[in-house]
Amino acid sequence: MTDTQVLSWTESVCPVCLKKIPAKRVKRGQAVFMEKTCPDHGDFGVEVWGGHLPYEDWNRIKEPSTPINPATTVQEGCPFDCGLCPDHRQHSCCVLLEVTDRCNLGCPICFASSGDEEKDPPMEELLETLRDLLTRGGPLNIQLSGGEPTVRDDIPQLIVKGKEMGHPFFQLNTNGIRLAEEGGYAEALAQAGLDCVFLQFDGITDQVYREIRGRDLFETKKKAIEACKKSGIGVVLVPTLKEGTNTNQVGDILRFAAANLPTVTGVHFQPMTFAGRFPQGAPINRFTLSHLLHAIEVQTEGQMKMTDFSPAEAENAYCSFSGSFLVNRDGSFRVKASGKASSCGCGSPVPEAPACGCGSPLPKAADRASQARAYVAKAWKGQARVRPARSVKGTCTDSLDDFLDSLRNRQLAISAMTFMDAWNLDLERLRDCYIHIAEGKRLIPFCAYNLTAQDGRTLYRSVNC
Repeated sequence: MTDTQVLSWTESVCPVCLKKIPAKRVKRGQAVFMEKTCPDHGDFGVEVWGGHLPYEDWNRIKEPSTPINPATTVQEGCPFDCGLCPDHRQHSCCVLLEVTDRCNLGCPICFASSGDEEKDPPMEELLETLRDLLTRGGPLNIQLSGGEPTVRDDIPQLIVKGKEMGHPFFQLNTNGIRLAEEGGYAEALAQAGLDCVFLQFDGITDQVYREIRGRDLFETKKKAIEACKKSGIGVVLVPTLKEGTNTNQVGDILRFAAANLPTVTGVHFQPMTFAGRFPQGAPINRFTLSHLLHAIEVQTEGQMKMTDFSPAEAENAYCSFSGSFLVNRDGSFRVKASGKASSCGCGSPVPEAPACGCGSPLPKAADRASQARAYVAKAWKGQARVRPARSVKGTCTDSLDDFLDSLRNRQLAISAMTFMDAWNLDLERLRDCYIHIAEGKRLIPFCAYNLTAQDGRTLYRSVNC
């Protein structure tokens, strides 16, 4: 019989009516589940941690930071007052600016339910939002998203104007089709100052793309990466992981990334969420962060270990992880620095009290968000990766050149973020969110913005059918 232990309580929502309800985190064996009961629609349970690493040891604590210039007040409470409201506990790191609802794909699992019916927001409206962000903690890292942002023709102009305002880092969230098919488009983006392409990249076989995206796309992805290589734009591969479809390709994706250094600067895994176009049929057992960490270790044959990765420090620890690796010339991996389960990074155990186990004061959430912005801008940007001049073979500078080459051109940032849906929404995690979607003068946490009831109703996003 499996041992059961209630670890803690939080709040969530009913997946049917989105009413706020109490929820508990329950440990069953080594796995952890969220369990909750709606008085109108009954009991719900979902796995939130697979138990490959101890759940309790993964936690990080920090001193909350009130948002700068909140756009809304607290009336109904989280998650119904997003804007950000004064009860939110973290500043923005990355802000998504959705420049269109149109898309040139019709992915069955799209969390945004993107289509082709809507008109795009005018350029001046987007610029006004970027200006407003300067009053809400900016300058900030900006991700241009949608829909598929490249269906607009004025993305280069938007990047130029946004950088003139002072926003230092622009990232393009794209399926890569236009980059692959239109000669000169990547160069135009590079000339405008684009720092990074956040490339939808679900695997290394067309079977994966047919199931997740509805068509063969692997060759398109490779052409998009080649276009970015020629233009000096960094590429982060972004796999949406659907259990039973591409979770067996985690190691292959990492090896593909290593083979395409230094253009590919990182891999950012995102286990599938049940929202938008695909809110129904959410399983009880999920492919969680701990499942992903285990898959990385197994599928890289131990070259990357679960303990090489660190929990999130800026957002909630159970939202993400990251690790930095060097790729050897034979394609194998070695970690730059092992992960630490601590509050301040010293390696001491995570305490219950408001201080690190080493006695240091807790880090401030806002400081962690600022550090995360700087790290992403440095690790994911392509232009900074310039190969050093090679020395003449046999000279004493060979080893130095190899060392510099490793530092500049053979680093790979590996990270993951698990977004929440109506089944596993944890309002403590939501209050710590630092990935926000800009809607006019409001900033809405990503998981709240895309929250979708079982029948397709949403709290914030307008859904295209």
